Amino acid sequence: MLEKAFAKIPDDTNLILHSDQGWQYQHKHYQKMLKYKGIRQSMSRKGNCLDNACAENFFSLLKTELLYLQEFDSVEHFITELKEYIIWYNNERIKLRLDGLSPVQFRLAAA
Repeated sequence: MLEKAFAKIPDDTNLILHSDQGWQYQHKHYQKMLKYKGIRQSMSRKGNCLDNACAENFFSLLKTELLYLQEFDSVEHFITELKEYIIWYNNERIKLRLDGLSPVQFRLAAA
C-alpha cells in the first residue's frame, strides 16, 4: 500500500502520516521508507484511544463526503478539492453536537 502511494506522491511534500502505535508502524523499515520519501510520522500516545477518536471521525467524514464521491486527475486536483472541503467543513457544515452550527460559528458564539 505504501509503495503504491509513493508512486503517486512527489518527494518532499512535507506530508504527515498519523497512525496508532501498531507494530507495523513502529517497524524500522516502514519508518525508513517514510523518512526517505520526506513524510513525517505521527503516532497517538500509547494506550490512549481518545487521541485517535477525533481524527478517525474527521477522516471517516472526509472519505464519505469527498474521496468516495469523485475521482481526482492529479495530486494537485486532490489538494484543491481537499482545501475547499476543509473550508466548507469548518465554515458551513453544521453539526448537531454543536447546536446545529458549523465549527467556526460555534466558536464565535462561545467567544
